[in-house]
Amino acid sequence: MTILSDSGLPPVQRVVTGHDDNGRAIFKSEDVTPTKMIPSGDASFLLIWTTETVPADNNDETDGREREAGLTLNQGSVIRIVDMLPGKESPMHRTNSIDYGIVLSGEIELELDDGRKRTVREGGIIIQRGTNHLWRNTTNKPCRIAFILIEAPAYLHNGQPLPEQKPEGDH
Repeated sequence: MTILSDSGLPPVQRVVTGHDDNGRAIFKSEDVTPTKMIPSGDASFLLIWTTETVPADNNDETDGREREAGLTLNQGSVIRIVDMLPGKESPMHRTNSIDYGIVLSGEIELELDDGRKRTVREGGIIIQRGTNHLWRNTTNKPCRIAFILIEAPAYLHNGQPLPEQKPEGDH
């Protein structure tokens, strides 16, 4: 029996490769894991992988899912699946990272701090460059997004770095 994610969507398959003692490619692990509700109750998250550094170190044998990661990983990278629930929205937030958001199913509304909005549909890609924003699911179905976050220096406005604005408790 398949265990559904807290969002009602299917669990996520993760396949990790590596190398054997002869330097040949191997499958290191494979798992199928559901997303889990975050404390705010607006989304269901699943951490897929992290790297401690950018560029990444492919000689680090740590399972990237086992590394402590908040919304972003300082000096590293994070990939996670986010299922935004119907009718819910995230807090307004900004991180010192470049984020690639790939809408895998459903659709999501992206709102910037000036109130402008865009709807991004299944197959759409968002490149979030350290801007203040929020996510809103205006539909009656969950929206699944793969987010890849790579550490970046803060955006400089008139020579001054804009501060991060991270939601509390949402990991």
